[in-house]
Amino acid sequence: MAIEYVNPPGMYKSPIFSQGIILPANARILLIGGQNSVNEKGEVIHRGDVVKQTEQALANMQKVLEAAGATVENLVKTTIIMQQDIDLRAAFGAWMAVWGDRPNPPTVTGMRVAGLANPDFLIEIEAQAVLP
Repeated sequence: MAIEYVNPPGMYKSPIFSQGIILPANARILLIGGQNSVNEKGEVIHRGDVVKQTEQALANMQKVLEAAGATVENLVKTTIIMQQDIDLRAAFGAWMAVWGDRPNPPTVTGMRVAGLANPDFLIEIEAQAVLP
């Protein structure tokens, strides 16, 4: 059974997110913990720059996907957690540079919070993927 993307008539059909996704019963699911702007040494990088922090978080997410034998095309769910005062539109280009014009985008949930685990984090991205 294949993954089914559910975008019902009468609802907005977005090129950047799906309204719902049905996973097959035998799917192997990769849960990716919140990724942010941390380098391989555990250092926070790109303080104060939401675009660069988003690029780093996405690069980290892609490393986890690759280690599990997957790509961004295998994503079925992403959650974007951001400081309440940032302009997400500034970071949107970083996501589009990764996703491009691929069909069947993941579901997306975004939330604004008063603060993240480290006060220097502006954004955190977690995800779920179905492994090939």
